[in-house]
Amino acid sequence: MIHPTALVHPSTDIEDDVAVGARTTIWQRAQVRTGARIGGDGVVGRDVFIDAGVVIGNAVKIQNAALLYHGVTVEDGVFIGPGAILTNDRYPRSITASGELARSGDWRVSPIVLRHGCAVGAGAVVVAGVEVGRFATVGAGAVVTRDVPAHALVAGNPARRIGWVCSCGRPLVDANGDPAPAEPAHYARDTALHCPACGRAFSYVPDGQTVEEASGPRTEIPA
Repeated sequence: MIHPTALVHPSTDIEDDVAVGARTTIWQRAQVRTGARIGGDGVVGRDVFIDAGVVIGNAVKIQNAALLYHGVTVEDGVFIGPGAILTNDRYPRSITASGELARSGDWRVSPIVLRHGCAVGAGAVVVAGVEVGRFATVGAGAVVTRDVPAHALVAGNPARRIGWVCSCGRPLVDANGDPAPAEPAHYARDTALHCPACGRAFSYVPDGQTVEEASGPRTEIPA
């Protein structure tokens, strides 16, 4: 079902049994395959491919020419940059070991999950079977081959953690204003980090190899 307030460009190719939520916009030449579910208040850019059964939450932005294959789940508030690719086959082959064309029963979908509020940069590739954590950021052109913790900033090929980011997307810094070190294992749980843009406070969680937002008032940010 396509909600009456959704705006779908006439050139969009939408197959049967597709749901598009309220106030979502789908632009030119996008392809949405059967069984896909797209939430409300989102944007699907030009030439985007959304494969069969893909589930997309609310307030998601998918930029031009991004490719989301069967098995992908995108939670609310996620950003997917232009030309990003989310795959679904960990061990791809066109043919079987005996030389026949591989059919649906000859391979297994390895799902991808993009958690709430995360961002995948332009031209990045997320390899099948990976989870990108809440409010994490995948840098442009990165190739993600393993799970990304919440609030982590990863870049490169293969992608490696190079820092941490706030819920607002800005890199976190320590009490001296230096970029938050990528490895939390050497720091105490109460090591103070903060966002220089919005003032949210964070601390390391060494056992979980991640950071968590602290409770209480935000850090004052000088004008």
